[in-house]
Amino acid sequence: MDNNVNIKNRRASFDYEFIEEYTAGIVLTGTEIKSIRAGKASLVDAYCYFHAGELWVKGMYVAEYRLGTYYNHVERRERKLLLTRKELYKLERKTKESGLTIVPTRLFLNEKGFAKLRVALARGKKAYDKRESLKLKDARREMDRHLKH
Repeated sequence: MDNNVNIKNRRASFDYEFIEEYTAGIVLTGTEIKSIRAGKASLVDAYCYFHAGELWVKGMYVAEYRLGTYYNHVERRERKLLLTRKELYKLERKTKESGLTIVPTRLFLNEKGFAKLRVALARGKKAYDKRESLKLKDARREMDRHLKH
């Protein structure tokens, strides 16, 4: 079995400054894991929130499974994330007290074939931070271009 599923949320690193990262399990249905294994998922516009002490991801897109019957899943349903109680408590405390948010950064399959979601405790970047990020990216690209010639 090839575990080359690696779906990234590129927008997240542009909009947010990551402080801490965690790897969470996801509660999925059978047709969802099959779609993820086929690489048919997206983290664009996805975000995490707490409800009743549990962490949920909302807006994560998992395409309907092509061979699924009427048991197929809802594409953008909210999915529960699995972290240790200690991690959940720490994240919930930090999001409540300091205005930080939790953003999904990467969806992948681990060596056992389970889908995992990499989430980051993040602080929103200001407009000037975003411009700074773009300048750095352009400078890196320019340097790479000169090194190749």
